[in-house]
Amino acid sequence: MLAKPQAFAFFQLVSGSIFHINYPKLYEGKFFCTFQIGKEEETMLDSKKAGKKCLIVEGNIGVGKSSFLKLLGQQLDCHIVFEPHEKWQSIGQAGNLLEKFYDDTPRWAYTFQAYAFLSRVLQQEEAVKNSEHDVIIFERSVFSDLHCFAKNCFELGTMTELEWNLYREWFSWLVGHHVIIPTGFVYLRGTPETCFERLKIRDRHEEATVPLSYLELLHEKHDGWLVHKKEAASCVADVPVLTLNRDTDWNVDASEKGRLVNKVSEFFDIRYRCSIQCKEKSSSLSL
Repeated sequence: MLAKPQAFAFFQLVSGSIFHINYPKLYEGKFFCTFQIGKEEETMLDSKKAGKKCLIVEGNIGVGKSSFLKLLGQQLDCHIVFEPHEKWQSIGQAGNLLEKFYDDTPRWAYTFQAYAFLSRVLQQEEAVKNSEHDVIIFERSVFSDLHCFAKNCFELGTMTELEWNLYREWFSWLVGHHVIIPTGFVYLRGTPETCFERLKIRDRHEEATVPLSYLELLHEKHDGWLVHKKEAASCVADVPVLTLNRDTDWNVDASEKGRLVNKVSEFFDIRYRCSIQCKEKSSSLSL
């Protein structure tokens, strides 16, 4: 169960709509609240309307998203938003939800995916509202949750058909009303073998039991919707995707860092921090 503040925030997301919660029902040992949503004009949010350029960095577990985001934050004029791992690892008195997910996936898959969605949306809204930057780059999105992780749970049988149907039903409506459609995606693409080796190096205890086969399935899912556009949500089907190869170890080839950052800068027209600082320094000297 979600901690009270997060649970309240979830229902705040649907406040003002024609929304009805049915009584909880017991199914396969778990309680669910099903809901019905009345007809309401769709209010799809767009990053341009929000006055921000919002990009999403996607990729398999262990491909190096966090390291790449740190690099972008150091060199480009942007605001970086990392995945809310700390929230997943410490939910009030309930403990580590991410750990519970890996330890007993059939029990916690639906709960984790629901909370992952909620935490991402709240994080996104806060960043767009408070960031002083015109460019915000997020680590992962609710769309990879849907196309890769939640779908994979369903296909593996760790999320029931009822859970999968519930997930897609509220996902579809909430995305149409409370998720900002990004300006673009950056897909960090690495082989499952590369990701598996990096996973072992970073050594997060929650991921200790993650097998190579799981990364292979997620690799197929990421390629499916980001490269081949298979079953991509209609609202992001036309959003541009920059695919970057991340098999090269930039600790061995230092020039790789510059090449990757330059591709992002050029593809999405983002200024370098140094160019801004140099311009400001030049202006101050001319005064």
